[in-house]
Amino acid sequence: MKYPVFFKTGKKPPQSLPGGFLLITGLIYLHTSMQSRIPLFFILFLPFLSHGQDSSCHPLIVQTIGRLPYLEYGLGDDRLGGAKMTYLDSGVVMLVVDSVDGKYKVQLSKHHSAYIPKENVAPLPLKLPRPYYLSGSWRVYGDDTTNTDYVTILLDERLPYRSIQQINPSRIVVDIFGATSNSNWISQFKSVKEIKNTWYEQTEDDVMRVFIELKHNQHWGYNISYDTLLSKLIIKVKRQPPSLALSRLKIAIDAGHGGDNIGATGVRSGIKEKDYTLKIATELNSLLRKNKVKTFMVRTKDTTLSMADRVGMLKAWNPDLLISIHLNSSGNAQITGTSTYYRYIGFRSLSQAVLSRMLELNLTEAGNVGGFNFSLNGPTDYPNCLVEVAFLSNPDDEKRILNAKFRSAVAQKIFAGIGDWIKKMQ
Repeated sequence: MKYPVFFKTGKKPPQSLPGGFLLITGLIYLHTSMQSRIPLFFILFLPFLSHGQDSSCHPLIVQTIGRLPYLEYGLGDDRLGGAKMTYLDSGVVMLVVDSVDGKYKVQLSKHHSAYIPKENVAPLPLKLPRPYYLSGSWRVYGDDTTNTDYVTILLDERLPYRSIQQINPSRIVVDIFGATSNSNWISQFKSVKEIKNTWYEQTEDDVMRVFIELKHNQHWGYNISYDTLLSKLIIKVKRQPPSLALSRLKIAIDAGHGGDNIGATGVRSGIKEKDYTLKIATELNSLLRKNKVKTFMVRTKDTTLSMADRVGMLKAWNPDLLISIHLNSSGNAQITGTSTYYRYIGFRSLSQAVLSRMLELNLTEAGNVGGFNFSLNGPTDYPNCLVEVAFLSNPDDEKRILNAKFRSAVAQKIFAGIGDWIKKMQ
């Protein structure tokens, strides 16, 4: 049976309580029949803010926390999680407008919203939203000691942002959500070597779009963060290395999985992906070292590392490029082949060069996959490529992977692919 509910407020107006709460009292009548009703007295506590003569509920303002906070476009999901919009620095301030399962829906600007895992934010109970946020002056300069160009933008708050890579021409595009331009001063210095031009457009009333045009066709990476003391946005743009000789580059190698994370298993042999990615990664590392390349292996033994651990190690070492090695698997044992993966269009050329060489091993092409939601493809700091060598779930591919000569050939082809990629820029 459905019971109609009637609401009757108390005779006294709501009272202001210490700590910013309203006390509301009243009666709810549940009518069980036309002649009978049950009175229920209630007391309701609500947070409040006073603005002049008005009162309203306190909005929930949060800031990002943790090592790798990120925004998602929506509530979709797959084995790698929902589609990520962007990674953010810590301390970025956002307004929560809804709560869905383990995520908050946050309002980025009037017409843009996103979702963020609740563990990636902490509340700011005393923070109040402003009616608008302004941008201030810019500074564009270079630093030869770090081989980096910088764009700094003063803002009223540590606002959320996202970035896009463009090619032909090569550009970094950054949207600053919630920002309205008051930038009348963009100081540009001759010390820059990679940034060709920079400007902005106010694409919406509260979305400011920053354009950074690059001198070289290849994107070498960038990082977006805030100053530790000020709400100053800092965009660090990596220059092309001074020398494109392979021996002058820093190359990082990631052996997929490890420790508690075994990855896929062989369809017949039962071998573990974590063991054989390490074998191939070690082969590649030896080959690069023989050619006097500076290398960094994310793991050199069977150890458990989270994705945040791996990304932190890689960012600290600051490679010129990353190769992550994996072995594929499918529920369909007929599926076979090799594939490479990238997320950002500016890094695609590396994955294409590696795939072209891998196909010389007479492997079936399983594709060059873009927009990939893998955590190690997520950083914008350096070109990166994930290589799925072959399928452990396919008997023929599994035989290849078990063969030491094949694994050595894989390392040689990845090495050759990196060399091809570099030569196109020389």
